[in-house]
Amino acid sequence: MRETLYGRQAVRESLRAGRRQPFRLHLAEGVVGSSIVDEIIGTAEERRIPMDRLSRHEMTSATGTDKHQGVALEVSGYPYASVYDMLDLAQEREEPALILLLDLIQDVHNLGTLIRAGEAAGVHGIIIQGRRAAGVTPATVNISSGAVEHLLVAQVTNLSRAIEQLKTAEVWIAGLEDIYGARPYTEIDLQVPLGIVVGSEGNGLRRLTRERCDWLVSLPMRGQINSLNAAVAGSIVLYEVLKQRGYV
Repeated sequence: MRETLYGRQAVRESLRAGRRQPFRLHLAEGVVGSSIVDEIIGTAEERRIPMDRLSRHEMTSATGTDKHQGVALEVSGYPYASVYDMLDLAQEREEPALILLLDLIQDVHNLGTLIRAGEAAGVHGIIIQGRRAAGVTPATVNISSGAVEHLLVAQVTNLSRAIEQLKTAEVWIAGLEDIYGARPYTEIDLQVPLGIVVGSEGNGLRRLTRERCDWLVSLPMRGQINSLNAAVAGSIVLYEVLKQRGYV
């Protein structure tokens, strides 16, 4: 299966990561040179990736969007990983596991933002639901600024089963849920091997997912709005992990 990635950052990071087979680089006619574009072209020439020039209309047609920034890359499909690949990576780095689990995140912007935050925070992987949830598409790659190209992402049919896999490997599970009994996120020991579960935009965590969490954690709210965007909440907790583990 082929996909067409678009956007300068997305294309550059895909080429840098080298996890997909590139087939053809498209450049829009009249695209203005920049350090990123020059790097992309240089990499394509080094790796002998065929290049062509398209009109702006042709580029929009090829990518399905006008947000292509004059650059697109035909590549093989996204290489999904497994939960065990993430655990192996944590062991290889000699770090306690840090895995982000997304419970039916459907908004591609939230998914892309969480992926970008997760990659920046050094997570060992992200687990997403295969059905009724956003997946890794060219739009996701673009919104994450190409961060997903460097990450292990597992697409599973059953998130609860993935949680059980992690718990069998002695990974603790913290679910973000602002309900009675949830503990403030700063009061939880986040230095242990950890999976952080972020719920869907409208409904939060599903019941079965919630019941499999070792802890439910919440963020303090002092304003008139009583909830945070899923991507914002997840990002805040990820950086609390970094703080507790001594990285910041």
